[in-house]
Amino acid sequence: MSLATAKPEASPSSDDAAQIRRVTKEIEKRSFLTLATTSPKGRPHAAGVIYEAVGGALYIHTMRNSRKGRNIADNPHVGVMISIRKMPVGPPFTIQFQATAEILDMDDPRIVALIEDGKLKAIAGHGALEEPDGSFLKITPSGRIHSYGIGVSLLGLIRDPLHVGARSVDLE
Repeated sequence: MSLATAKPEASPSSDDAAQIRRVTKEIEKRSFLTLATTSPKGRPHAAGVIYEAVGGALYIHTMRNSRKGRNIADNPHVGVMISIRKMPVGPPFTIQFQATAEILDMDDPRIVALIEDGKLKAIAGHGALEEPDGSFLKITPSGRIHSYGIGVSLLGLIRDPLHVGARSVDLE
């Protein structure tokens, strides 16, 4: 799945395509998100993590035996929320979506290539690559992407924050 285009069968309006570009740009500029997973017993777990956006996916370094890793090994469906501070007052803007997570070994050829190309510098440093239980999560967005505050008029948002701020678009 790519954040760059909308579903062709949905015949997206140019506004949808523009919104997907705005959201993609914001995701690529950031490096911190909240990742929600679910335990085998259905108990939710949310964790703040550093990520790197590459080619329509988000990559996270974690330990395979961490709560995130164990939960994803059992259930690859995750939720993602990225908070974006645009104004000094009021709530931050947000991007949220459901995704599929894949656990990749440190020696996975896809990870090795991304590291060699310098695309995972922000998450592969500080000794992460030497961790014996280390792995990477590849998070691929799916379905709809929801945002608050992105692509809307600031004046409209100030006047009517409950009705103006939310936007949703389908991903490819």
